[in-house]
Amino acid sequence: MQLITVAGPPSSGKTSVILKTLAHLRDDGHKAGVVKFDCLSSQDALQFEAAGWPVITGVSSNFCPDHYFISNIEDCAAWGRRQGLDILVSESAGLCNRCAPHIRGHLAICVLDNLSGVDTPMKVGPMLRTADIVVITKGDIVSQAEREVFAYRVRQANGKARILFVNGITGQGSWEISRAWAGAPADAPLTGGKARFSMPGAVCSYCFGETRIGEEYQHGTVRKIRIPDPPTADPAPDVLTHGRPNDQ
Repeated sequence: MQLITVAGPPSSGKTSVILKTLAHLRDDGHKAGVVKFDCLSSQDALQFEAAGWPVITGVSSNFCPDHYFISNIEDCAAWGRRQGLDILVSESAGLCNRCAPHIRGHLAICVLDNLSGVDTPMKVGPMLRTADIVVITKGDIVSQAEREVFAYRVRQANGKARILFVNGITGQGSWEISRAWAGAPADAPLTGGKARFSMPGAVCSYCFGETRIGEEYQHGTVRKIRIPDPPTADPAPDVLTHGRPNDQ
């Protein structure tokens, strides 16, 4: 079974891209399924079910989405094998830019929204920088120049990834993604494998439910912002003599 991880910021079009791509794979006779990871709640499973795809949903709640994903992906893969799937697509939650939901040896997709701003690719961390394919959505709403600038910024962040533009409404461009998914590696081990990048790390008192503010309540891994020292006081003004400043 081929495992494909799809990640991206919130509302970037991940679900639409997956649905349009899976439709092509169905036409080719592939049996696919989806596992949707989210933070608080998710209605995306309804869309996959309506399209006829097997789907399970995992909600991380107050747990880090990356840690939740990596702790559960083995069980999800086992579910996919029991379903007899050829391809299992893991859709991440709408993640913060530091998250890293990609696994070595398995095809990694990052979905970005062309409307998010030309500086967005430089703000996105491992989920973009370690991806094999970067899918850019909503490019039909902006000009050709804006598309090219955005793609250039993506290449600056990840020069090895293949960049594809996809219209999540019409599905234009999704056939090319389906070709890549159909050829994704299927023999990479999951158990004993490694994530492509380390997870965000934080083991502090707030991780365990602390809500009070103050240094006396902050324990464990704590990182403080660097605040520069205030500038030195301005030199004393010249003393006035007969209504005029002293000549220096």
